[in-house]
Amino acid sequence: MSAIRILIVDDMETNRVILEQIIADMGYEPVLAESGEQALEFLYEHRPYLVLSDISMPGMDGYELCRIIKNNAETRDIPVIFISAFTDAQDIVHGFSLGGDDYITKPFIPAVVQARVGVHLRLYESNRQLKETNRRLQVSVSTQLDQIEKGKKNVLYALANAAAENAYFDKGHTERMRKNCRTLAQGLQLSPMFEDRISDNFIDTIEIAAPLCDIGNIALPREILQKNSKLTEEETEIARQHTTIGAKLLSDIRTGSDYNDFIELAIDIAHFHHENWDGSGYPEGRTGEEIPLSARIASLVSVYCALTENRSYRSSLGMDEALSIMEKDAGKKFDPDMFRIYCKIYRQLC
Repeated sequence: MSAIRILIVDDMETNRVILEQIIADMGYEPVLAESGEQALEFLYEHRPYLVLSDISMPGMDGYELCRIIKNNAETRDIPVIFISAFTDAQDIVHGFSLGGDDYITKPFIPAVVQARVGVHLRLYESNRQLKETNRRLQVSVSTQLDQIEKGKKNVLYALANAAAENAYFDKGHTERMRKNCRTLAQGLQLSPMFEDRISDNFIDTIEIAAPLCDIGNIALPREILQKNSKLTEEETEIARQHTTIGAKLLSDIRTGSDYNDFIELAIDIAHFHHENWDGSGYPEGRTGEEIPLSARIASLVSVYCALTENRSYRSSLGMDEALSIMEKDAGKKFDPDMFRIYCKIYRQLC
């Protein structure tokens, strides 16, 4: 098996030496570059699994290096983690906008660097396995396709569970999302207002797609996701990116098979489950029926699950207390017709 190479890019020799030791201690092979230009030469020669890059460097800075890496089809999947003394949230957001995968501020802590590198290597390997699975789908018989698709869902669920852990959600959060979205969808199917839009297949599909709603959290900094106090405006903007990150991750594994029924629904849920009925949500500010039905279901259930689970900033609430809080948002956050049905069946939720 080939060595796992980590490309370290920094014009300061001291930083390169420290990072080299950190990476070597993890059992990986560090490759050092003194500039963005040199990094590009090494990139194609050594093909690293991950890039650790300073931002402020003479000549080509880290932002430009990241832009080039992410605009090249052969290298865009390589995770790029910025390591910089820049701490302004705008600098962090700019790095993410160029395709950067994470951001560590100097002076860096070895344990933090190792943790972040480990997370992104696992994500990189998971994505690599997903792409390999997609390749095999094209040459497999139908029985093999079924087995592989189950494997893909298991990988996605593993990522979803990792994302939930990253956000410090209760253990079992993804399982609750799965069961509760199915229960609510079944309740809606019995209503004349929704029966023509919710088939048995829709119920089966949303049950397996809904737990992926927050999969984008896998790419967000833990210090934001697990913060005990109110987020700043800049931190909120970063946190909100989990919707587009999750939708892109799921879009990247789309294939030409029936698997798309599941993926398409999962993409809609990941992208739009924070849209509000009155248009005050994100990322697009959609209103009413513009919001996909699956996302409206996941939105309501995710709020219920959040309120009835422990969070870093509060203890879990009871079903009735959660209902009382959510009633204030009927017609604002939630589809009012859907919420009325939720009120009738909420005690069936877990």
